[in-house]
Amino acid sequence: MRNLGHHLASPWRRSAVAAVVGALPVLAFPAPDLWWIAYAALVPWLLLIRAAPTGRRAAFDGWWGGFGFMLVMHHWLLPSLHVFTFVLAALLGALWAPWGWLVRRTLGGPPSGRRVAAALVVPSGWLTIELIRSWQGLGGPWGVLGASQWRVEAALRLASVGGVWLPSFLVVALNVAVAVLVAERRARVPAVAGLVAVAAAGSAAWAGAPRPEQTGERTRIALVQPGVIAGPDSADRRFDREERLTRELAGQDVDLVVWGESSVGFDLGDRPDLARRLAALARGTDAEILVNVDARRSDRPGIYKSSVLIGPDGPTGDRYDKMRLVPFGEYVPARSLLGWATSVGKAAGEDRRRGSEQVVMDVGDGLRIGPMVCFETAFPDMSRHLVQDGAGVLLAQSSTSTFQRSWAPEQHASLAALRAAETGRPMVHATLTGVSAVYGADGGRIGPWLGTDASAAQVYEVPLARGTTLYVRFGDWPPQAALVVLAVYGAVGLVRSRRGARRPLVPPVRTAHGSPVRHGR
Repeated sequence: MRNLGHHLASPWRRSAVAAVVGALPVLAFPAPDLWWIAYAALVPWLLLIRAAPTGRRAAFDGWWGGFGFMLVMHHWLLPSLHVFTFVLAALLGALWAPWGWLVRRTLGGPPSGRRVAAALVVPSGWLTIELIRSWQGLGGPWGVLGASQWRVEAALRLASVGGVWLPSFLVVALNVAVAVLVAERRARVPAVAGLVAVAAAGSAAWAGAPRPEQTGERTRIALVQPGVIAGPDSADRRFDREERLTRELAGQDVDLVVWGESSVGFDLGDRPDLARRLAALARGTDAEILVNVDARRSDRPGIYKSSVLIGPDGPTGDRYDKMRLVPFGEYVPARSLLGWATSVGKAAGEDRRRGSEQVVMDVGDGLRIGPMVCFETAFPDMSRHLVQDGAGVLLAQSSTSTFQRSWAPEQHASLAALRAAETGRPMVHATLTGVSAVYGADGGRIGPWLGTDASAAQVYEVPLARGTTLYVRFGDWPPQAALVVLAVYGAVGLVRSRRGARRPLVPPVRTAHGSPVRHGR
């Protein structure tokens, strides 16, 4: 321990250690997918901050740990954004600086009642960070800690109660209890009590959560994944392959065919020949086709990414324009200041235009679908609003072909499991190059994944469900409750500090010889 303390005496060495331990939770996400490591992955970081000599140093430990977490979580952006990836990680990592100060205040020093407060305050601080960085301008809620539990049935049930936020809160609370258990012998009783409380709260929410009610009806949805197509005329050649794969679905009694994001690279108003070919596919498969057009619009200025429904007579008129765009990938925030990012990476040369509202589309005999495009599946509120508007199946059209040999495709596909569990509706995740997947209303996987090496059309039989989850009914209440916890904690601390400042100083009593007598001895 002395050697460790000596090594950490150097601010730069300590910062490097903070960055490393801050990155550990990323191992719980795909592709490593060591979901169980999340239950203790924060402990080294918490112990490091707890031992910080000052509150300022604790804030730096939080910042550096947040930098490590964001950099490793988004490392697959390096080929596109290059050095700007480090800049973004540093900026977003700063969100953890106040959290570091909070950890030291509640977990540092001699054992006290603060340990009990830490079980609520530290997870609330973490949840507040996740809420702030969920703003799309800061990159959106990619890497929310609760999302690492997408394979765990109990966590998916918790998500139906409080969204992905509730598993996040409980995972952090569990890490706090483990950290106290490891660091303090005299605090083991409250630490064990904390572990029991987390287990009890999770069990109560799990037991009380209403389960999706199966309607007994099923719909057959086909995903068309063309695979990697690069080089000259890639948009035309991709369309040709998607057309060929879709023809293979003829006679398979499919209700809907879904193509991935940017599956059509031309505006259908400018290319009526493509609209006719799509209509012929709809007639040949006896199913409507949801394509995604990534092109400059012929009826209005600018480039849009749009989900367009195609029937046997061509476009039906149902169209959804993507609302939440990927920072730097689809637009450059404050382009006049940050436009230089286009010179050091693959940032968008021209900003895409945004849609104005979400859309629920009617397909076939009573099936209502709620489309989202790529990045939008990371936002719990978007799928929640679609279900409130009557969507029976959630659909995502995505493309992670730029990040083909990275963790991004699997991370993205896993998010659909959370969105399905939160809303109690099945979700389809269709991509150009993988990973494509389908999940039931409880978040469980249906059928095979189409990996990044697949070029295929796959039919999935999807059970439909009804009912309203607590998350759909009450929304993002866990982060709102976290803000209340932090406000109460701050108010209590302020009152105590003012009382301490007003407490009168008792002058020492002096003896006949003039020496002071210490009170309380």
